[in-house]
Amino acid sequence: MYLLDTDTLIYSLKGNEVVHRKFEQNSGALKAISVITYGELLFGARRSQQVIKNLATVKRIAELFPVLEVTTPIMETFAELKTLLYKRGSPLDDMDLIIASTALFNNMTVVTNNNKHFSRIPGLQTENWTKD
Repeated sequence: MYLLDTDTLIYSLKGNEVVHRKFEQNSGALKAISVITYGELLFGARRSQQVIKNLATVKRIAELFPVLEVTTPIMETFAELKTLLYKRGSPLDDMDLIIASTALFNNMTVVTNNNKHFSRIPGLQTENWTKD
């Protein structure tokens, strides 16, 4: 099961061939997005030059991939991870940390190009679909 990060979806929307190929290679695998990613996509659409078109695209993404809500257990995972990272002196952006917590709680792999941030989270599996 894959949890698609915002950047991966944007690469796909922009026509990145490698990302498209990875989507095809993983066509049978379950994929979802976090409600955080959904919010980030909506924000980007509202800031764009083509608001109506891009909002429609975001709504279509939410039809194609289940949007996972943030639950109490996910926030408990978030609090544990945030505390651990602060103690280590390497805090992470809350939005990325909630996405990671969602993936950990649901035993999913995060598909992202942002390995720099996500690699700091113990036990989190990631894949980068922008690279062959």
